[in-house]
Amino acid sequence: MFVFRRTSSAMCCLRALILLFLIQSVALVAARGSATNRTRRWLTLTGDAPKVIAKGGFSGLFPDSSSAAYGFAVTSSVHDVILWCDLQLTKDDSGICFPYLNMENSSTIASIFQNRSNSYSVNGVPTNGYFSLDFTLDELSNVLLTQGIFSRTPNFDGNWIILTVQDVVKSVKPPGLWLNIQHDAFFQQRNLSMRSYVVAVSKTTFASGILVPKSYIWPVKDQYLQPHSSLVLDAHNQGLEIYASDFANDASIAYNYSYDPVSEYLSFIDNGVFSVDGVLTDFPITPSEARECFAHIGKNHSGQAKPLVISNCGASGDYPGCTDLAYKKAIVDGADVVDCPVQMTKDGVPICLSSINLIDSTNVAMSPFSNLATSIPELKGTGIYTFTLTWSQIQSLKPTISNPYFTDFNLVRNPLYKNAGNFVQLSEFLTQVKNATSVSGVLIGIEYAAFLAKQGLGIVDAVLEALSKAGYDNETVSAKKVMIQSTSSSVLVKLKEEREHYERVYVVDEKIRDALNSTIEDIKKFADSVVIDKRSVYPVDAAFLSGVTNVVPKLQSFNIPVYVQIFRNEFASQAWDFFSDPTVEINTYSIAANVDGIITDFPRTAASYKRNLCLGDNLPAYMSPVVPGTLLQVMSNLPPAEAPYPVLTESDVVEPPLPAVSAKEPSPGGSTSLGPTSPRNRQPKTTRCIFSSSLTLLLVVLLLLGN
Repeated sequence: MFVFRRTSSAMCCLRALILLFLIQSVALVAARGSATNRTRRWLTLTGDAPKVIAKGGFSGLFPDSSSAAYGFAVTSSVHDVILWCDLQLTKDDSGICFPYLNMENSSTIASIFQNRSNSYSVNGVPTNGYFSLDFTLDELSNVLLTQGIFSRTPNFDGNWIILTVQDVVKSVKPPGLWLNIQHDAFFQQRNLSMRSYVVAVSKTTFASGILVPKSYIWPVKDQYLQPHSSLVLDAHNQGLEIYASDFANDASIAYNYSYDPVSEYLSFIDNGVFSVDGVLTDFPITPSEARECFAHIGKNHSGQAKPLVISNCGASGDYPGCTDLAYKKAIVDGADVVDCPVQMTKDGVPICLSSINLIDSTNVAMSPFSNLATSIPELKGTGIYTFTLTWSQIQSLKPTISNPYFTDFNLVRNPLYKNAGNFVQLSEFLTQVKNATSVSGVLIGIEYAAFLAKQGLGIVDAVLEALSKAGYDNETVSAKKVMIQSTSSSVLVKLKEEREHYERVYVVDEKIRDALNSTIEDIKKFADSVVIDKRSVYPVDAAFLSGVTNVVPKLQSFNIPVYVQIFRNEFASQAWDFFSDPTVEINTYSIAANVDGIITDFPRTAASYKRNLCLGDNLPAYMSPVVPGTLLQVMSNLPPAEAPYPVLTESDVVEPPLPAVSAKEPSPGGSTSLGPTSPRNRQPKTTRCIFSSSLTLLLVVLLLLGN
């Protein structure tokens, strides 16, 4: 059965597209609905669940309108997914699915028919290119599909032919097919009729509905959400279904969503006021998750215990890391454990800051303290360090938000609050978390202890003293779990001697493919758990998962819990296999890799994942973990393999004991001597939450050159 949806005169100002909505086997689709949906009442026009419409199939990964894109959309999405076909007509009046009127983009046609380009007026604009009406279907059988959005992977180009509408119906057998007729006038002017084609392929019935850009419903200004419009409610009051378009996981979305596409979909389908009747998307797996797993979750739904959600400098994806605002949001967002990477000030105050180098997370390079830039061999770079300023001096600085994907992808985080929040002492952090009943523990990071001891700063003793004063040693006062992590085994050895009841967490600061049994036995002598990099679980070649290591199960076989870092929501942080969806990534590490905890810049996304309704024994396709290496098998041209990661050996973890804390010896200028300088191009080592700013680093270099 076909349903034709067109714009009513009352909605013509919205410039809605004329659509053809083909539904097959309606009774079958209804019968296959999930038990959860049968008990829900959606705020759509009909009360049914909003439709997931896959634009060209799974076009966010595979070439638009290819058999791979259509087939994968059906297998990875909700049972009633609708496939979108941009209908074009050939010279011999065949209907094909192709995303653009000009076929030069998204196909190999220009290389096959080099002298067959043509020029037409398209919407009054002279356009040169390759058009389907100049070719027969037989000629187009030699043309292969390519990815038309150049920011997406080209690795699947040239593998699939152009499909007719009948090909899609017969080979893919979709629950529904939506034909988009966008250029009817263009073809009609050249004696090809879209309407005649549609009537010829099936009987047709008509109804009314509109498709509009998502910004018509939730307006955006400066990439921040504005109050929603009344468009959906107005359309429903007139008996019109309304569908929202322009959804793509790998496009910038409003900062309010914290780069979480599931959160964006929920604002359109489960906001308590209205629901659109469907969404048009390049990544149908994500609205499938949103609809079936994350919508209509009750406030009292607790979710599962694993994996432990550990913040990375608080909610550092939303606010400057290690500020009071970042910690407050991490708590509200549902972090199980909130972290504080401890740094020491010149006057011996332990504070929470992502890096010992103030350049990484503050505006110090543009402050009166910019002349304190120096180079320290032990710290491997040039910087302005926390131990060169007093606590009151650091308080005069402004925090800066981390933007790890600005340089390569122009992705920024919450710019209105890029300098918001206040720095906190360790003691203030401990009090804030102790009063948060939803948080189960704290994670304290200690680095550069040996170096700081030579500067007269005992960071380990300072941390232990702060924990004791805050009541964390008294289980009747605080039931919070205390975890202390470090890349230095000597720090953890000292902690075992002083506070054996704390969980000691060893951070493996390199990507590894394995660890020797003897190495793990050594780790067990000083650590209770381990933090590893994401790629030590799933190695990556050219942004694709190449396989899975045995690191996690091997460590767990020695009764060592494994926490994995760093999870981020930006699509640029994930391998292509995760479909630019942080939920898919978290799900794979949780279910397939069985990690014990994840360390994340965005605790809300991970905490929400643990509460979703689809977890259990019978996982739907859209909540099934990905299989590493699968996409590599589909490629005709494999990317070059990267060198294998090393094996963790005893020499990587064994260190000499920490030196005793030296008495401070002021230099002639009144500050602590920092030793000789190293080349200016050396970069500082930081713990995490590194702030990258070309302008800031340039200022430091200029200052050094001027000295």
